[in-house]
Amino acid sequence: MEYLDIVLRSVVVYLFMIIAMRVFGKKQLSQLNTFDVVLMLLISNSVQNAMVGPNTSLEGGILAAFILFSLNYGMKRLIARNKFVNRLLQQKPEVIIQHGVVDFAKATQLGITSEELTEAMHEHGVEYFKQVKLATLEINGSISIIAKDSKGNYKETFHNRKIKPLGDNSDIN
Repeated sequence: MEYLDIVLRSVVVYLFMIIAMRVFGKKQLSQLNTFDVVLMLLISNSVQNAMVGPNTSLEGGILAAFILFSLNYGMKRLIARNKFVNRLLQQKPEVIIQHGVVDFAKATQLGITSEELTEAMHEHGVEYFKQVKLATLEINGSISIIAKDSKGNYKETFHNRKIKPLGDNSDIN
């Protein structure tokens, strides 16, 4: 019965974390800043006891870890096979520029400044917004741009965002 309790607690914590990351999570988990790393470490420490309860045995810890790996594997398979669950849980690319028109409200909502968008365009040889057919913030945090080159042909490029920690004003003169 004690091990069943660990299984149930681990499932509840896993589902809570999935929902919390979906609601509060970042689009670019691969680009964690200092605050994000500290948060992840503190969360892992705070939910440990919620999963294993009073059981601090090696078996209890291994069982909780096994349940988490199994849930994660199962969730990935479910997302890959079920379109509804995929749409519910997975992030999706967000359109920022379409046919030269910038959606500043969407960019602001996503935390992308006009300076960052201009920098992404310039890094890929695009000078003006009107040259951009489509710019999207991808689920991995990069900005992809489809724009006309000097010959009028469309080309696609990617810009990896450089996320700065809060309070970092190193680029302000």
